[in-house]
Amino acid sequence: MSDSSQKSNQEETIDLSRLFGALFRRKWLIIVVTLIFAFIGIVHGMLATPIYRADALVQVERRNTISPFGNVDNVTGMGAEELNTSAELQILQSRMVLGQVVDRVGSDSVISPVELPFIGGFVLRRGIPRPDFMAGYPYVWGGESINVARFNTDDLHRGQRFTVERGPDDTYYVMQGDRAVTGKLGRPEVFYEGGLELTIESFDAAEGAQYVLTRYPQTSAIRAIANRLQVMEIGGVGTTTGMIRLLMLGDDPREITRSLDAVAQTFLTQNIERQSEQAQQSLEFLHEQAPELREQLDLAEQNLNDYRANLDSVDLSSEAQAAIQRYIELDTRLDELEFQEAELAQRFTPSHPNYQALLRQRRQIERDLQELNARVNELPAAQQEVLRRTRDVEVTQAIYVNILNKIQELEVARAGTIGNIRIIDDAVLSGQIAPNSARILILYTVLGMLLITGYVLLKELLKRGVESSDQIESIGLTVYASVPQSSAQRKLNRALKRRGQKTSKNVVGGVLAQRNPMDLSLESLRGLRTSLHFTMMDGRNNRVMLTGPSPGVGKSFVSINLGAISAMAGKKVLIIDADLRKGNLHHAFGQASAGGLVEFLSGELTLEDIIKPTGVANYDVITRGVVASNPSELLMRPGFEHALEDLSEMYDMVIVDTPPVLAVTDACVAGKHCGTTLLVARFDKNSVREIRMAKKRLEGSGLEIQGAILNGVKIAPRGASGYYGYGTYKYQ
Repeated sequence: MSDSSQKSNQEETIDLSRLFGALFRRKWLIIVVTLIFAFIGIVHGMLATPIYRADALVQVERRNTISPFGNVDNVTGMGAEELNTSAELQILQSRMVLGQVVDRVGSDSVISPVELPFIGGFVLRRGIPRPDFMAGYPYVWGGESINVARFNTDDLHRGQRFTVERGPDDTYYVMQGDRAVTGKLGRPEVFYEGGLELTIESFDAAEGAQYVLTRYPQTSAIRAIANRLQVMEIGGVGTTTGMIRLLMLGDDPREITRSLDAVAQTFLTQNIERQSEQAQQSLEFLHEQAPELREQLDLAEQNLNDYRANLDSVDLSSEAQAAIQRYIELDTRLDELEFQEAELAQRFTPSHPNYQALLRQRRQIERDLQELNARVNELPAAQQEVLRRTRDVEVTQAIYVNILNKIQELEVARAGTIGNIRIIDDAVLSGQIAPNSARILILYTVLGMLLITGYVLLKELLKRGVESSDQIESIGLTVYASVPQSSAQRKLNRALKRRGQKTSKNVVGGVLAQRNPMDLSLESLRGLRTSLHFTMMDGRNNRVMLTGPSPGVGKSFVSINLGAISAMAGKKVLIIDADLRKGNLHHAFGQASAGGLVEFLSGELTLEDIIKPTGVANYDVITRGVVASNPSELLMRPGFEHALEDLSEMYDMVIVDTPPVLAVTDACVAGKHCGTTLLVARFDKNSVREIRMAKKRLEGSGLEIQGAILNGVKIAPRGASGYYGYGTYKYQ
């Protein structure tokens, strides 16, 4: 494997380790946020409005066509009519059916209580009574109800909201916008110039409780039912069973079962009406034909009688009588086919197989008539005339009698019409389908875990601070020490808030090397002490300056404890607070800031006056002094350089703690008098770019940086990999 591939794999492993380390560090945050979301899920499941489902089952049977001369399909030999379930499904969801349902159940009138925000539905479902402190509020509580016997509005007021409020004694108030009127319980009332008719039989609620009454337009009520209604055919793929399942959803079990029953009953009723209407149309057709046939029969009988009277008497042979019977049979059949053709023309085109079959039968009968006419033409002329006139009488009489019989049959059929729709199962509540408390709990828990995990990972990925000494060394700086973050030092720190500032800052409140000499961070500083020993041997003096790219990197902590452990090793050490703006080294040693470096540089005190003990053997401190208005100018005075030279002779090591180099120029001024310069960077706070800029600024001032210190490194606890961050600080 190539070096580049190994490096890529190594970087990928480091990234994953860092992410897992961040997750491990934030494990309690992840757990707490996940539990909060789980609790929200439990509350949501309790407060969510239950949704119920009712179902019913209807059957669509094959339709038998009512024909005045029998079933057309049987005549044509095509069998019964195929089921058209898809058409019935559309009829079920049509405005014709659902409009009648709205009128039957009154679903266009909605009476809803004014509920408490968020928990109002839960209060009403659980029947929680109104507490005393909620007296006079408009919210409806458990056990309170209203009985509206009549609620009607004109078309102008449809869709408008009327608020009804319980009044004192047996009164109530009706409010719409700024208009309010008073009504009396148990009495029909008319409000708003006849726009609202209202009768409230009872109002069992505390005074001030309110209900909202709305009568929606019928189209809106139809859409509301259609949105909650589901219809589907039950059966296998590619088969037509005629079994239709009806489903209705809603939050009121009684309302959805009542509405679904109304849908099924309305569907059945309109189907029967359709079938009865077909029979009525056939009856009207036959009633129109009967008088005409009666006139034709009377005329035919008159013609026959007149012809017989003129010829006295003409006896028909047996052949002529047989021909008459055949004429009656064929003409009757042909007349029936003509009626059936008229009916088929309303249902099918001439190219339909049923229509073609009927035409074939008609052509066959016409051929039989032609053959019969040919035989009759061979008879004597007198017998031919008598036969034709007798044929007219007999055929017309047979058709007339047949029409009368069909009229009676259709009257009976119309009275007993049952349609081809059958209700198999009435509407019944099939159970609650929402909310699914277990599913909601799982979803909220998973959502909370994903959100907080994503937040932690995103925050970690967006960090730009250095995370290893290799990153610092890549810009040409030797890392002398990586100092772990100390939990013991955090306990020693204390918050300091200056006058006029809104926020406080942490300052070092003690010497860790004196309080807890076995702390892990001190071991790193002991290694730094050893490295500095050899570095300072090649330096031009025994003075060490510590600075940082930005505030809050912990250079004061490093300076204080580096001096302490050096003093404990037998060296005589002095630490100088050269941050004349916001230096706080005096807090670590329990000293006052006054009487320090500012007073010396201003000529108010001598060098011996400003040297103070730290409480650690061989370890002294020069505090900042009073806040200076011109710190850079003070540090540039010759007295500062002369003082450092005198102090170098008095002490084995002089540590100069300076302000951040990117914030002010004080470090560049003080560093010119120090033989060793160290740059302190904060783990996961200072970016490589900031460290490079600080290095460039110091080198631009003629200073040579011997090395860097990576402070605040926090090692991942056992069981997690990698490092993770320290936090964000501001220089105040």
